[in-house]
Amino acid sequence: MGNPLHINQIQALFDDVQRSQIFEDQKIMTDAVPLFSADDINAKYENEKNTENFDLKKFVLANFDFLETKISVTGETQLPIDEHIEKLWDELTRTAYEERGTLLKLPKPYIVPGGRFNEFFYWDSYFIMLGLQVSGRVEMMENIIEDCSYLIQTVGFVPNASRTHFLSRSQPPYFSLMLDLLFETTKDENIYIKYHDTLEKEYAFWMDGEENLDKNSTSKRVLKTIHGDVLNRYFDSENTPRTESYLVDIEDSENAGKQFYRNIRSACESGWDFSSRWFEDGETIQTIETLNIAQVDLNCLLWHLESTLAKTSASKNDTHKEKEYSERAAKRRQMINTYFWNEDSGMYSDYHIQKNTKTPSEHIAVLYPLFLGLASEAQALAVAENIEKKFLYAGGLVTTTKNSGQQWDFPNAWAPYQWLGFQSMKNYGFDDAAEKIKNNWCRNVERVYSNTGKLMEKYNALDTETIAGGGEYPNQDGFVWTNGVYHKQLIKLQINKH
Repeated sequence: MGNPLHINQIQALFDDVQRSQIFEDQKIMTDAVPLFSADDINAKYENEKNTENFDLKKFVLANFDFLETKISVTGETQLPIDEHIEKLWDELTRTAYEERGTLLKLPKPYIVPGGRFNEFFYWDSYFIMLGLQVSGRVEMMENIIEDCSYLIQTVGFVPNASRTHFLSRSQPPYFSLMLDLLFETTKDENIYIKYHDTLEKEYAFWMDGEENLDKNSTSKRVLKTIHGDVLNRYFDSENTPRTESYLVDIEDSENAGKQFYRNIRSACESGWDFSSRWFEDGETIQTIETLNIAQVDLNCLLWHLESTLAKTSASKNDTHKEKEYSERAAKRRQMINTYFWNEDSGMYSDYHIQKNTKTPSEHIAVLYPLFLGLASEAQALAVAENIEKKFLYAGGLVTTTKNSGQQWDFPNAWAPYQWLGFQSMKNYGFDDAAEKIKNNWCRNVERVYSNTGKLMEKYNALDTETIAGGGEYPNQDGFVWTNGVYHKQLIKLQINKH
């Protein structure tokens, strides 16, 4: 894949820069483009760093290029929100036909989230595609799928984002759902056959290590329960501080367990960075135990991938593989019911691998079995009632029922789950609940846009007079998964009115 920069090539300098906090945001240094070879920069640094009057920031600025990272599209006059979103598709479009620093090359143009995020992100892109579908931008939908396929074919999976320091983890596997969305738009069944090999390769990544498992053991992203069933978990192959949050991780690691960094990184693979969902005590990040948890959302997404592979195998007349993937999907469906459904609470939960029990965290990822049609009518009714009672507020659906100060906890509402909530309710005929989710969320987005001229990464569902908080960085504007979901839901709103 050419010669992109890997941060460990400049580790000593990088460590000094991040610890000295010469930049307000730890991500700035990870995105810097070296003007000289890593060897030359290292040699210069060794020669100069102990000299009198050495200025670290000056040295970095002389040896790296800092491409424009902040994205702002606020003009002289505030456009109507739908026009603003249409304009943003172009403003947030990027190309990377060659490597630049840590940025990986990609064959097609893509859309970045906005704010400080100036690279391709995996699961964000599905929610971007929802909006692109409404805007009639089919070519960009195809580009996103092509970029995902390229990454799967070249590195074996879609990284969290398109930078070298994300090559140790992926994100929720949405590629098969992206194909469904494109098929829904174009009605071209050849899409599935075209990307069959890519789907298989992504599946192999998630199931890697499966064949070596004993009962009650784990390997990478797979685990075998005490009953001998194979489930999946989020995982990261590195156990070091994240480059993009380097100092934060080092400081948080004090009084934490041995696998702290890997647990932190594995939570990032889930997209939920961070939430009380991952904390053993439900309160503090030092007790994070992502690796001990089999997640309901991941296992539902892998059921969808298995089902899609059964379908694509049938299209290719490969009856042997069709049978294998169909059986895997059927078994997974049964395990989702066994390990994640909680009859007493009328909710789905995650499963704790070590304790062999369901985890106590109440979180919005329980929507996945409804979103993908895996829940029975009775299960869906129980979940829908719980969602309305515990998760739905004036500004949309919250992610958890616990206020820990983490950004993926109460009272924050994130775009992906407004769509999953809306669609889940629609799937089971709970139209009133679907409308309420959509209207509460869309009104919140419109209110913040009216006040600020911006679309945000996340929103406060409880106090619709304020902007959401929490997390390792300020709330970002841009912000394409909000744009995508709002655009899609608003059009659905208009369609339903006629």
